[in-house]
Amino acid sequence: MVILKLSELIIIIKMLNAKHCLSWNNMLTFDLGLQNDIRKNPTFRSQFHDMCAKVGVDPLASNKGFWAELLGIGDFYYELGVQIVEICLATRPHNGGLINLQELCDLLGQRRKSFREAVSEDDCLRAISKLKVLGNGFEVISVGKKKLVRSVPTELNKDHNEILDLAQAEGFVTVEEVERQLSWSSGRAIDALETLLEEGLAMIDDRHRDGKRRYWFPCVSSISSDNLKV
Repeated sequence: MVILKLSELIIIIKMLNAKHCLSWNNMLTFDLGLQNDIRKNPTFRSQFHDMCAKVGVDPLASNKGFWAELLGIGDFYYELGVQIVEICLATRPHNGGLINLQELCDLLGQRRKSFREAVSEDDCLRAISKLKVLGNGFEVISVGKKKLVRSVPTELNKDHNEILDLAQAEGFVTVEEVERQLSWSSGRAIDALETLLEEGLAMIDDRHRDGKRRYWFPCVSSISSDNLKV
């Protein structure tokens, strides 16, 4: 016998109302329809989490909790978390452990296409928040207008973030551009760029006639996931 907390009962009633099918019979068998919605519909998942937050319920607090058993919500985010780790590991040689959140969502969508289960940015953020138990790494950072997922314990300082923000325009920067745009000395620009290069977050391109080295950043450039196999 399942014993419901008041907050859980409130959420169930609201969810059933949202589906326009509130009845006692549905209360007994609601999981059959809602579990499918939880896995297939990212908008419904977002609404579900919003309702939980309003009554102080964390449906992901335990994989053995009420929501995990009844709706499979814990299983969904556990699977998503495993796939996020796999993608981050597979793309690390390309991006140094820093991947654009949108690119990560796109790669997840490609993986889950056969299951017809759409994945939203909100889903990714919730799954990533549960990966913090793995220790350092696996967190979301904001650089300019982009959100990046970090899967390595690399510490980015203010200078590094400013360079990544600047690189969003073309996907790369040069020492001269950093000096001009950020009003830095040559030494400061080179030091920050070389640190990003050593950390595996940048790639260099010396093939240009002007002789200026380009520092490419896969995590913010458009030369992203089309050719990656994960």
